[in-house]
Amino acid sequence: MVLRRCRRWAGVLALACAAASTQAWAGREDDTLVVAFQREVVNLDYLYTTSQEHVILSDLTDDRLFDVDTKTNEISPMLATSYKYVDDTTIDVTLREGVHFHSGAPFSADDVVYTYNWVLSPDSGTRASGTVSRWLKSVEKLGPLQVRFHLKAVYPLALRDMARRIPIRRNGAYEVDGKNDRGAQALHPDGLGPYRVESFQPGQKVVLARFDDYYAGSPKGRAAIGRIVARTIPDWGTQQAELMSGGVDWAYDMPLDVAQSMAATGRAVSKAGPSLRVSFVVLDASGVTGPNPLADVKVRRALNYAVNRQAIAEFLIGGVAEPLYTACHPTQFGCSQDVPRYPYDLAKAKALLAEAHYKQDQPLDLWAYRDRAVAEAVAADLSAAGVNVKLRYGQLASLDRARAAGKIRAYIGSWANGGTADTAMIARVHFGDTDRNLSRNPEVMRLVTDAERTNDSARRADLYHQALQIIADQAYWIPLYTYSVNYLMSPDLEFPIPPDGLPRLYEARWKQP
Repeated sequence: MVLRRCRRWAGVLALACAAASTQAWAGREDDTLVVAFQREVVNLDYLYTTSQEHVILSDLTDDRLFDVDTKTNEISPMLATSYKYVDDTTIDVTLREGVHFHSGAPFSADDVVYTYNWVLSPDSGTRASGTVSRWLKSVEKLGPLQVRFHLKAVYPLALRDMARRIPIRRNGAYEVDGKNDRGAQALHPDGLGPYRVESFQPGQKVVLARFDDYYAGSPKGRAAIGRIVARTIPDWGTQQAELMSGGVDWAYDMPLDVAQSMAATGRAVSKAGPSLRVSFVVLDASGVTGPNPLADVKVRRALNYAVNRQAIAEFLIGGVAEPLYTACHPTQFGCSQDVPRYPYDLAKAKALLAEAHYKQDQPLDLWAYRDRAVAEAVAADLSAAGVNVKLRYGQLASLDRARAAGKIRAYIGSWANGGTADTAMIARVHFGDTDRNLSRNPEVMRLVTDAERTNDSARRADLYHQALQIIADQAYWIPLYTYSVNYLMSPDLEFPIPPDGLPRLYEARWKQP
């Protein structure tokens, strides 16, 4: 498979090398970092978007009240200077002085109150409204640089949600000619981040310029590169040709073999870094689809033993991917690794299936929507153990509809955790009261719910540990692997590899000649 991929890109690389022989890397010369995105960017307002490309751009143009230190996973001030819990459901936040929007307007408590009230408003329709309305009752201004948040109940992730999901908007930012306009910030957001929008061609290109009045003391620091241009280049081959010829300085999420092949030319540098995304197989243990063999824990354990997750992580994903044994990412808070594990053991898998009197004429539809090579490998491993697997590979939308209708017995899932290193981000969705939860264990559901109802970190960790113990012991999932992100960049560029898989381009800088 790898050989076929390399042959497929050989022509592209040859042409790119020929072009590169006559074209120098231009990024450092004009202090412009050109990055390639595979998916289109049509809206620059992160309150109305969710894709990775939008997160990357929002981190450049926007700031939030708090930041999350990726090394310690601790909350640190950004637009705020401090916070205080008045009680379990009341948080006072003091704001930073001397901060200005890209338009020159001064930042104040009015902007914070306006932003959060806009998100809470049922008329705003933001993509963040569902998250914030779960826990936020109201926000009030206490002074020019002080606000108070009133929570609906105890919620330990309030500051983390503020740090990741809510960019601050200028007071009145969504008012146009006296009326509310959801699209008012879509093309030229008036942000607070280290870069301002210079121009935007939706679906094609966005040009950002360093904001010279960016405030001192930000955890992001002053940006080193003067201009960033993000181009939409959907085709991998074109991205690679542009990298080789100097038209692009940075790209990410490349197929591993392609990244390595390009790096071998010496005209691009390949690096691999971790991601908070995980892959897993969800099994219908509770009979959502009706009576079925997966209701037997011996069958579920057998399927766990049957999958060679180490080989999948090493040979199909590569980079820094690791086999996964828990229903969460190992770096997340609360993701206890002290749980039952199922190392690859085909003989044990067959023996357990025999004990369970598993009938090979019972077909198992395995649904999947991404990483086809992985889906095929999982299906092959299960088949080798004696399971009659039918792989149903298609679009995510089709899988979502079938799951909502209770028609999926097993599916390969993938979860990015919203870039948040807390087990709550995966547990609440996959083991709470949602259609993704095919185990429906009331004790597990209670534990993951209770873990979001206390601010006591030790208590939260213990609750998640109990839940993960049950999930692993009962083999509700087949955890597969953590993802690896592959980056390609100009040899002239210094780019710190992020530990959470979220590229922070404001940290990029040119190497000294």
